[in-house]
Amino acid sequence: MKKISFAEISIFLVNKIFNWRFWIAGLTKKSKMAKKLINKMLFEDDEIVVIPNTININQKIESEKSEFLPTDIIKGVVKRSEDIVIMNSCLCRTSSDCKDYPHDIGCIFIGPTSKKIPRSICKEASVEEALAQIDKADEAGLTHIIGRNKIDTVWMNVRPGHGLLTICHCCPCCCLWKVYPNLHNDISDKLEKLSGVSIKLDNDKCRLCRNCLDVCMFKSINLKDNKITIDSDNCKCCGLCVNTCKFGAIKIEYSDETIDNVINRLDNLIEK
Repeated sequence: MKKISFAEISIFLVNKIFNWRFWIAGLTKKSKMAKKLINKMLFEDDEIVVIPNTININQKIESEKSEFLPTDIIKGVVKRSEDIVIMNSCLCRTSSDCKDYPHDIGCIFIGPTSKKIPRSICKEASVEEALAQIDKADEAGLTHIIGRNKIDTVWMNVRPGHGLLTICHCCPCCCLWKVYPNLHNDISDKLEKLSGVSIKLDNDKCRLCRNCLDVCMFKSINLKDNKITIDSDNCKCCGLCVNTCKFGAIKIEYSDETIDNVINRLDNLIEK
């Protein structure tokens, strides 16, 4: 008889309770004790950065040294990694039975702790395979979240957490981080937008199609007085709204940040 891993049991349980995630996240605002417990169990020491989708934005960042696309930041970290695995499927999309985005584009995990992830739910990957996975996610219209995420060490029962970096490919309908507005600020602040990135809205070009309202994972876009507004404090510049707008009313802008600074910061999250 095949031995069932802890991670496979976790996947079964997550599939059953995934739709409760908003209620669970909301407890962090209602109870100090719940916030402390949930943070300790699932989010302690997290540091996570949102990277815009490249394909439809198709805008290079100009720095003092070079030009690069947003996903080059993720690729830069991958290229410096020796231990890489790719999940067989996306836990969020399979749990939600997503109808709009592919289930088979799973997370990438890098770092020495990735060696402990059961091979029944993932496969070892080369740098080239991981880079191809990032391109595949871009082409599917997914945005990327990279960083240290304790919840992954919990459901897979792997340690230490400081030896694991997660690269998620997120859709606007199923991503775990859609709970962001429900979380207490002390926890949600662990999720950051890419340094030097901002979203700009041109209301003169806006046709009030409201598509951007539907895709914003962070509830940063609102309709007020028959005008679209973007809450820059909550916006994580994932780029999903830019990809959705057919009228060019929303754009991503970049300040003069260098790619090396961001890659070094993310690379330093892994204790090799």
